[in-house]
Amino acid sequence: MTEPMTDARRARIMADLAPVAVTDDPVTVKKRSRDFFWYSPLLNAQLRRTFGDLVASPATRQELAHCLSVAWQHDLPVVLRGGGTGNYGQAVPLRGGLIIETTGMNRVLETGAGFVRVEAGALMADINAALQPEGYELAMFPSTQDIATIGGFVAGGSAGIGSVSNGPLRQNGNIIRISALSVSENPQEHVFDGEDVLGIHHAWGINGAITEVTMRTVPTQDWIGCMAGFASYEQCYAAGYALACADDDAIGRKLCSVVDARIAGYFPRLREHVPQDQHLLVTLVPRAHLAAFRALTEARGGTVHLAIDDAERTALKLPHVFEFAYNHTTLQVLKADRSATYQQIGVPDPGDAARVAAMRDRQGDEVWPHHEFTRWDGAVICADLPIIWYSTPERLAEINATYAADGFTVYDAHICAIEGNHMQPDFRHLAWKKRMDPQGLLNPGKSRAWEKVRHLSADEIEALTTLDGV
Repeated sequence: MTEPMTDARRARIMADLAPVAVTDDPVTVKKRSRDFFWYSPLLNAQLRRTFGDLVASPATRQELAHCLSVAWQHDLPVVLRGGGTGNYGQAVPLRGGLIIETTGMNRVLETGAGFVRVEAGALMADINAALQPEGYELAMFPSTQDIATIGGFVAGGSAGIGSVSNGPLRQNGNIIRISALSVSENPQEHVFDGEDVLGIHHAWGINGAITEVTMRTVPTQDWIGCMAGFASYEQCYAAGYALACADDDAIGRKLCSVVDARIAGYFPRLREHVPQDQHLLVTLVPRAHLAAFRALTEARGGTVHLAIDDAERTALKLPHVFEFAYNHTTLQVLKADRSATYQQIGVPDPGDAARVAAMRDRQGDEVWPHHEFTRWDGAVICADLPIIWYSTPERLAEINATYAADGFTVYDAHICAIEGNHMQPDFRHLAWKKRMDPQGLLNPGKSRAWEKVRHLSADEIEALTTLDGV
């Protein structure tokens, strides 16, 4: 059992962490103990009073290694934190201990044709800004790019702006290399290349402290932010699917979002530009393909209401169009009404607009759909991130069951564990945790499976296919 955090123990740890900047200021510690888990009323009830004890802010990987060594010496739980933009409590310390804020490790180290190498705490927006003069941009980035770090995105994210053309993060080649430190007396850095990056990507920081990431970049374009309106959700969704399927040479795009008109009504900045009773197709297309996008929209019964470049957007004082996509849609609604929440739903047949529209009707006024298209190995896939007007856990379970009964997959956003609904243990992650963090100090409590396999060797864990008999 970990020793209680007495004043004397806290003082010893803070002294040992020197010269790294560290604080036990209660306000700072509470702020750094939170992410966007409050999107979920269930997680909010579970995590809102869960805090760390100390916050360290290393500026170099040497200082990060020192923090990890001190944690090992004191048997101290550790949570690595970037911008805190995760939605499931990934950066919330369930068992107290040390929060390591990585935003001081923020250098862009190297750029080249098709790649960028950066420290883990670099902001996504800063990386794109550094790439732009060279004619490149990240292959994908989250809608929260202004505050999200690359290390946090790689550790906790899946897809983003650009994934409709370039695939999710786990698509081979999107993450080129990850470097991460072990938690030990003398932390060692391990480098994951190629497909081996999947041993640490999306592990919520349970199996290594990410120090550096090399990401794929793509040539930038003269992007035009567009919003097209449709009278029916089925029309809008069908147009989104057609756009997602379009040949890149005909209509390039790095975003393809379909937003229910009821959600669009919560976008006050758009009221002068987009009719409020329209379902919206939100996208970014190259200027050279704008006419083709207009033709696609009109052929499916829609109208392009907004088509602006970044200079025009700035003059109109509008947000980026990607701030009306992904979970930014949830945030737009929550700004006005905290009784809303959301869910994550896999669409069984992305090309069946009628089935999607029928599910929308079946769910009624409590559930407002919002779909995101991506590509995986070239195939179009789709996820629904619906706004749900929350009442009780039981009613939420009934809504989930309605989706499941028609073959839609529920990836439950209301679980604070890496092995959630329909997410099986990743034994690669757990094997690397055994190698990199044998004491189980990194983000403890976030993996249910770890407690069942930690007595095994790394090779024995990696050989597992299920937890049966463990």
